[in-house]
Amino acid sequence: MKYNTLTTERILSIDVFRGITILVMIFVNDVAGVGGIPQWMKHMPADADAMTFVDVVFPAFLFIVGMSLPFAINNRLAKGDFFWQLQQHIVWRTVGLLVLGVFMVNGEGGYNEEAMGMSIHVWSLLFYGSAILVWNNYPFRQKSLTWALKGAGMVGLIILGFLYRGGEAGEHGLTTQWWGILGLIGWAYLIACVIYQLVGGSRFGLMVAITMCVLWYILGRLPALQAYGIFQWMGAQAGHMSHVSIVLSGIVLSLIFFERKGIRTNTQRFMQAIVLTVIAATAAWLLRPMHGISKIYATPPWCLFCVAICCILFSLLYWFTDVKKISGWTAFLKPAAANPLLIYILPAILYHIQSVLGWYFMPHAFHHGWLGVAWSLCYAVIIMGIAILLNKAKIKLQL
Repeated sequence: MKYNTLTTERILSIDVFRGITILVMIFVNDVAGVGGIPQWMKHMPADADAMTFVDVVFPAFLFIVGMSLPFAINNRLAKGDFFWQLQQHIVWRTVGLLVLGVFMVNGEGGYNEEAMGMSIHVWSLLFYGSAILVWNNYPFRQKSLTWALKGAGMVGLIILGFLYRGGEAGEHGLTTQWWGILGLIGWAYLIACVIYQLVGGSRFGLMVAITMCVLWYILGRLPALQAYGIFQWMGAQAGHMSHVSIVLSGIVLSLIFFERKGIRTNTQRFMQAIVLTVIAATAAWLLRPMHGISKIYATPPWCLFCVAICCILFSLLYWFTDVKKISGWTAFLKPAAANPLLIYILPAILYHIQSVLGWYFMPHAFHHGWLGVAWSLCYAVIIMGIAILLNKAKIKLQL
């Protein structure tokens, strides 16, 4: 049984939105290391009560996860998956994102190379190589070869997990000081999948769930309630629920545009998208005096303003690509849209390769000012070009 009546065709506007988000993500991650640039090109501090376009990139990706989610679930059901097979697939994807997130976070800091017996750069390259073996979408007809490669990757991850040591004395292994971007996406994806199924794909049910996520954050962060254990726990999970609200909002917008029950015109779709945008922006404006805008704290105003921005951006892309059929310019973005996970880890792989070789291809002059910004733009395009080559080489990660 499908939860919604959706088209089975791939939606170009969703792919383009994903591709643009990944391109901007590569740019902002690289430009973060450039000095002497305006604040609007960086993340805002936690207590600033403000946001820049950089602070919209991560929620945009969460939003796209939501837009794609009903299609993914419907496709699994259309292929004949039973209820528990679907849940197994959801859990497998979540575990994959959590594992990748935890490994990446531990590779960024807190490690003890002496206790590990190898440099963190070698360890990280072995990790990424193992991850690619596990999650690559192999074109082989021989299933035995596919599972042999995946099995080798799993063994590699297990060994690397045991080899990792952190702390001044190498006293601990991998830790979850935080889950990393991929891990945060994993938790939000899992909870959103559960909610989507519980409400049977109902837009009204999803809107209620978004409201509950916001209320969860508010109650969990009220100082007067922190003496009670349940509210302390809710406060600890408040950031996750904020991220879930963004994913659920993406689902709602996807259903507005692509739900095929009844006949609706594009005008009606755009009007409903405008309503969702106004609701999100108004709620963000009303909640801002209480919680402020902060990506670091994952406050509801930040989430809801980002939802409003994503609704506007996607509506414009839908009008250009799916309504007006102005799509020739999108070809460069398609490989990124089809292989987002590989592109996300590719800059880290290149960094560790350069560190092992002791040679960095970024000129020193490009570490500062507008030259650095120009380099970061070029670097993002280079990464996208490498992704095209990797796609042709049949290297495509799929959770």
